[in-house]
Amino acid sequence: MKMKETLHLGKTAFPMRGNLPTREVEWQKDWNEKDMYNMIQAKNEGKPTFILHDGPPYANGNIHLGHALNKISKDIIVRSKAMSGFRAPYVPGWDTHGLPIEQVLANKGIKRKEMSMTEYRQKCYEYAMSQVDKQREDFKRLGIAGDWENPYITLTPDYEAEEIRVFGKMAENGYIYKGLKPIYWSPSSESSLAEAEIEYKDVESPSIYVAFNIVDGKELLDQETALVIWTTTPWTIPSNLGISVNPEYKYVQIVADGRKFVVAKDLLETVTNEIGWQEVEVINEFAGQELEYMTAQHPLYDRTSLVMLGDHVTLDAGTGLVHTAPGHGEDDYIVGKKYGLDVLSPLDSRGVYTAEAPGFEGIFYEKANPMVIEQLKENNSLLKVDYFTHSYPHDWRTKKPVIYRATAQWFASIDKFRQDILDEIEKVDWIIPWGKTRLYNMIRDRGDWVISRQRAWGVPLPIFYAENGDPIITPETVEHIANLFAEHGSNVWFEREARELLPEGFTHPSSPNNEFTKETDIMDVWFDSGSSHEAVLRQRKDLSFPADMYLEGSDQYRGWFNSSITTSVAINKVAPYKAVLSQGFTLDPQGRKQSKSLGNTIEPNKVINQMGADILRLWVASVDSESDVRVDMNTLTQVSEVYRKIRNTMRFLLANTEDFTPEMAVPYEELRSVDKYLMVRLNQVIKEIREQGYEKYNFVHIYRTLMNFLTVDLSAFYLDFAKDVVYIEKADAHARRCMQTVFYEVAVALTKIMTPILPHTAEEIWSHLKEEEEYVQLAELPEAVEFTNQAELLDIWSAFMDFRDNVLKALEVARNEKLIGKSMEAKVTIYPSEVIHTLLHAVDTDIAQLLIISPDFFEVKPASLAAPEAAQVFDDVAILVEKADGEVCERCRQVKTHVGSNPQLPHLCDHCTEIVEAEFPEAVAEGFEQK
Repeated sequence: MKMKETLHLGKTAFPMRGNLPTREVEWQKDWNEKDMYNMIQAKNEGKPTFILHDGPPYANGNIHLGHALNKISKDIIVRSKAMSGFRAPYVPGWDTHGLPIEQVLANKGIKRKEMSMTEYRQKCYEYAMSQVDKQREDFKRLGIAGDWENPYITLTPDYEAEEIRVFGKMAENGYIYKGLKPIYWSPSSESSLAEAEIEYKDVESPSIYVAFNIVDGKELLDQETALVIWTTTPWTIPSNLGISVNPEYKYVQIVADGRKFVVAKDLLETVTNEIGWQEVEVINEFAGQELEYMTAQHPLYDRTSLVMLGDHVTLDAGTGLVHTAPGHGEDDYIVGKKYGLDVLSPLDSRGVYTAEAPGFEGIFYEKANPMVIEQLKENNSLLKVDYFTHSYPHDWRTKKPVIYRATAQWFASIDKFRQDILDEIEKVDWIIPWGKTRLYNMIRDRGDWVISRQRAWGVPLPIFYAENGDPIITPETVEHIANLFAEHGSNVWFEREARELLPEGFTHPSSPNNEFTKETDIMDVWFDSGSSHEAVLRQRKDLSFPADMYLEGSDQYRGWFNSSITTSVAINKVAPYKAVLSQGFTLDPQGRKQSKSLGNTIEPNKVINQMGADILRLWVASVDSESDVRVDMNTLTQVSEVYRKIRNTMRFLLANTEDFTPEMAVPYEELRSVDKYLMVRLNQVIKEIREQGYEKYNFVHIYRTLMNFLTVDLSAFYLDFAKDVVYIEKADAHARRCMQTVFYEVAVALTKIMTPILPHTAEEIWSHLKEEEEYVQLAELPEAVEFTNQAELLDIWSAFMDFRDNVLKALEVARNEKLIGKSMEAKVTIYPSEVIHTLLHAVDTDIAQLLIISPDFFEVKPASLAAPEAAQVFDDVAILVEKADGEVCERCRQVKTHVGSNPQLPHLCDHCTEIVEAEFPEAVAEGFEQK
C-alpha cells in the first residue's frame, strides 16, 4: 500500500471539463423526453402566477447576440420565479408580417405583381414559418424553457381574428378615422411609416433663403418688399401655399443692399451674416399679428401664398417666417387647415412629382433640389444657398430617407385617449426609472397613429366602402370578419369579393344597389404585435391579463411597449403590463452596433458550438444590460474562464462529499466556529442573491455576489485550509464531518441558485448530489436562514480575517526574503494586543490550521510581551516569521518536532501515525511502499 492511499483524497465522476457543446444537447434531449417544461408547470399548479409576456422577435434569419441577451434574460427570470413559489408559464411568440419578408422574396426574384395576391401571400407565409422554425431551434439550443410546441405567431388565424376585434373595439370607441394628412412616407418602401419605424442619420442638405414678393401688404408693406423664408427642403417649394409667422414676435422691414425685405427682428443680425448683406437699414417695425392675411407671390408659379399666424414658428433658426406646405409637414398641415388651405402633395408613392408640380413632373423629389434652386436663381428669388449636415429621418428597414407626404390614411386618434395612456404609465412599475419618462414623453408628444400600410403581407383592415365611398366599420361587420379570419385565415379577404365577406343579408343606406368594395390597405405591423395582450394573454388559459412583466430592448419604447399600451388602454382602459424592464443593445468593443457589413458580429450558434450555451448564459448574467453592452470573443473567453472557476469549485465540493450523505450532517450547534461562519456567509449570499438579485432582476448582482463568495470565502479561505482536514483527518473525524456538512450545504444551495442562469451545468452537478428531486429544476430556490448569535459570530470572523491578512503579508515578506518557501516551513510567533489576544481565544478552531501553518511552530505570546525587533509590526499585532526547525511529515506535509515515533512509520508525525494506526492497521503491519 502507498502512503498516499491513506489520505482521503476526494473522488468524483463529475468531470473537470464541461464539454458543454456535447453534454448540453444530451441534457436537452433528456428534458424534452421527460417533458420538463410541463413537469415544472404541474409542480407549480395552484401557486400564484407570474406572467412574463414575450415580445415577438421578427421571423427573419438566425438569431443574433441581441436575441440571445433578450431571451436568456427572460429565461433567467421565468426559471427563478418557477423556483420561488410561482406558476410561471412562458409562451414564446413571433412577429411574422411586414415589409422585410416582402423584401426577402423580392431579392429571391419573386415578383409580386406577376401572381395573385393569395399566391404571393402564401409564399410570404411559407417563408415566415420557415424562419419561425429556424429561430425556435436556435432559442431552444440556448436552454430557454417554454411552450415551444404552442407559441403564438401573428399570422395564425386565431391571432389575426383577435387583432381584428381589437381594431373593431377601437373603432366602436370612436378612435379610428380616415384622413388626408402629411405623414412619414417611405418612397423606397412605397408605404406610410409610423414614428416607431423611423431612425435618424446624418445627411447633407441644401440650405436656402428665398424671397417671396408681396402682392397684398394690407397697407403695411408695399409690393417692392419681399418676405424672406429659409428651408432645407427646396423640393417642397413647389408645394408652398403659405408663410407662417409668430403673432408675438417683432418683425422688421429693412433695406438690404437696395432691396426691401421682412425678417424677425431678433434674427436680423444672423440672417444678415448668413446671406452676406453689406448695407442694412431698418425702416419699419411691427408685430407678427399685423402680417396676417397678407399674400405674397409664389416664386415659381402664378399663384399667391397666404401669410398665417402660428405658434410653431420659433427663433431657433431661419428668419422667423416659415415656408408652409400643408402637404409636407405636420405643423404646416395644422396651420393650413386652420386657414382653409388645400393639402397639396404633388408626389406619387415613389416620391416622383406628378402633374400638380409643373416643370418637375416625373422627377424624383431629391433630384429636384438643384432644379428648384436653379429656377429660384433665375427668378431672382434665391438670396443664398449653402449646404450643411444634419440629422434626417430614414426608413429603419430600407435605410433610405423618408419624406412627409399627405396621403389618405387610416389613423388611430391618440388625442382622444392620450391622457388615459399617460395616467396608466404612472401606475406601471418601471424597473429602469428613466423608461417611464421616455415613454411618457413619447405618448405626450406623438401625433395620431397611422395604422394603414400600402403593402401585401399583413392583416387587412376590415373596412368596407358603400357605393358613395362611405366607410363601413360596424360591430356586426368586424365580428363577422374576425370569425371568417379565425376559420380561414386573413387570405379569405383576398379570395372573396366584398359582398361575400359581409354578413348574410347585410344592407347599408349608402348602397342602394347593394354593392360594396373593400379596403386594400393592411394594418401597421405594430398593430399586429400591439394586439398580443388580447390575442395571447386573454386567450390562453395558462396566462393572465395584464402581464406581470414586459422585457425588451430599449428601442421598444417607441415600438412594442408603445403600441401595446396604446391598444390596451384604448379598449381596456388599463396598461397590458404591470412592470417593464428594458435592455440596451449589444455593441462591439469600439461601441459600434454589430452588423455583418462591419464584420463585427458574433453569432450565438458559433459560440454555442465552440463553448456551450451556458457560457452565453453566464455572459448575460455578468453584464449590466440596462445600458448598451460591449462584447467580443475575448469577452466570452474571459467568461469561459470564470465558468471554469465555478465548475472546478463545485467539483472540489462534490469530490470531498463522495463519502458523505445528508444523514451524516453535523447540526449547526455542534459545528466548529469556522464552519458556523461559512454557514452564516452562505445564507447571507442566499438572501442577497434572492432579494437583491432575482427579485430585482439584477443579474449582474447575482453574478458578482456568487463569484465573490466562491473566490473570497471559499477558494481563498475555507477550501484553502480544508485539505488539511478532509484529506488528513480520520474519515469520520468531527472536524472532517463538520467541513463536509458545510461543503454539501454549499453545493446544494449554490446549484439551486445557479440553475436559472446555468441550467445545464446545474443539472449535471445535481446528478452527483444526494437529493430527493430528480432534477434541480423541480426544486425550490434555497431559503435564507438566520442563526443564533449570528452578528457576534460575524464580528469575530471579520476581525479574524483582518488578522489573517496581516499574517499572510508577514509570510509573503519572509518568502520574498527567501527565508521560507511554503507557509508550512514557517515558525510564526504572534505578539498580540489585548484585542487580538482576546479575539484569538474566541476562535475555537485550530488557528494554525486556518493559517496553513504547522501547529508545532505557531505560538501566541501574552499581550504584555514586547515584540523583538525582527518582528513585522501592524496596527494591533506584531508577527515574527522564522524558519521552522523540524522534519516534514510524509503524509500531511507539515514540519513537525516529532516524526517517526512508530518505527514502522518512520516518516510520519505523531498525529498522522495515530490516524494511520487506527484506520489502516493491516497496512502498518505489512509496511508501506517506499517512495
